[in-house]
Amino acid sequence: MVSQARARRIGDRIREELAVLMQREISDPRLSMVTVTAADVDRELAYATIYVTAIGSDDRRREVLQALEGASGYIRKQLSGRIRLRQFPKLRFRWDASQTRGARIDELLDMLDHEKGDDGDMSEV
Repeated sequence: MVSQARARRIGDRIREELAVLMQREISDPRLSMVTVTAADVDRELAYATIYVTAIGSDDRRREVLQALEGASGYIRKQLSGRIRLRQFPKLRFRWDASQTRGARIDELLDMLDHEKGDDGDMSEV
């Protein structure tokens, strides 16, 4: 078992290397414009959960995750050649919905500010 700090460093390195790999070496058109947002590695180094996002609909989300799962063996092999570990973690891909949630929160806050501004105008009359 490795320390939490080491697991975080390995996750950061996996995220960086995977971003380069996807940008330069993976030619699957389904994976164009995909951003690797995070990689979390458990302390046993058995699994690395990779979070990705891309602009598009739910169909796009399914397409990206399906393409990544299909290429996971190739991706794992490429990463293990770049990052030397005794045993390279198995890769799990997840959709990162934090940008969507953040945009929704911003939208709600803007609506509240707008409503507050409308109420302020009414009280002055």
